[in-house]
This record gives sequence, structure tokens and C-alpha cells, in this order.
Amino acid sequence: MQRFCQAMGVTADTRILDVGGSPETWAMLPVRPKVTLLNIPMSITDRSSDMEWVAGDGCQLPFADKTFDIVFSNSVIEHVGDAERQRAFARETARVGKRYFVQTPDRGFPVEQHLFMPLLHWLPRSWQQAIVPRFTVWEHLARPTPDQRAFYLCHYLEDIQLLGAGEMRALFPDAQITRERVLGLPKSLIALRR
Repeated sequence: MQRFCQAMGVTADTRILDVGGSPETWAMLPVRPKVTLLNIPMSITDRSSDMEWVAGDGCQLPFADKTFDIVFSNSVIEHVGDAERQRAFARETARVGKRYFVQTPDRGFPVEQHLFMPLLHWLPRSWQQAIVPRFTVWEHLARPTPDQRAFYLCHYLEDIQLLGAGEMRALFPDAQITRERVLGLPKSLIALRR
């Protein structure tokens, strides 16, 4: 978040749309920008923060062109589904924001970052379908209820589509694509339009 704040010159007057976010993300900043949180209805559980909440779909944003100074999205575009929905998400991000900062896990990182499983995302889909219902590191760390586990594992197998740098460049042609690294390995990708 410090990197985002510095790169985008965030101030208390900056109007930000956080697509898929939560209030906890914004508690990490030294300034308090004007944040609108957009998320799917089931994710909006605590509306006690002073931020505006909007229920919606990141692929069909309910805002006029250039409504926000910045559209921010942290690890959401890989959750929206197939390539067409990812293109819609990218178009909507560029449409409603004067600038944007879109981060996603890098498919090239050896640990799948949703289930914390080494090499899982590099295996054929049929192998993933055989492994994921039996064991994930995520479930041992998160301790989800049976319903939460079933939902998340199904979501992982059906919807999550990880991206590489070339796909991010194609989705965000007017952005600078940067990499966040861990131990020299590309952990995540950021599409940044200033």
C-alpha cells in the first residue's frame, strides 16, 4: 500500500474506487483518501467503516467515465472468470478511472497464491481437479467452515484464471506493467496508469 500511495501521489482529496476491496486495506495508508468500495453483495459484511459501499460487478461498473481519480484493484481480475470477463474488467477500470493501479498474482510464481500450493497452477486442469478437493495448504491455515471450503475450492477450479505479463500488457495497453518480486521471483504484476 505504501508503494501504491507513493506511485499514485495519494492525498486526502484523492477519489478512489477500490474494486473488490475492504476497509482493512486502507487502514495501512498514512493518509485517508475518499474511497468507494465496490464488491459483490456477499462480500460486504461489515459496513461500519466511513467508506461508501457499492454492490456491483467489476466487469460492469455503475459509474460514469472518469468518475474517480484512481481505480485500485488488488488481486481481483484473476477471480472474474474467463478471458472475455477479464477484458471487460480491464475496459471498465480504464473507463471510470483517470488513473489506475491493478495488481494480480503472477502465473510465473511457483506457489499458487490463493491455495498456497507449490506448482499447482502449472499442472493440467484435470490434475488440479483431482488434488484440490483432497488437500490445500489454504484450508489448513484459514480453517474455513465446510460451506466456505466448498465455495472457495469450487470458485478456484471454475473461475480463477491467473495471468502472465503478456496478458496484462494486452489487457492494459496504456499502462506500465511492473513486477513485485520475492527472493528474485516475480510474485505479482501491477498495471499502472498515472
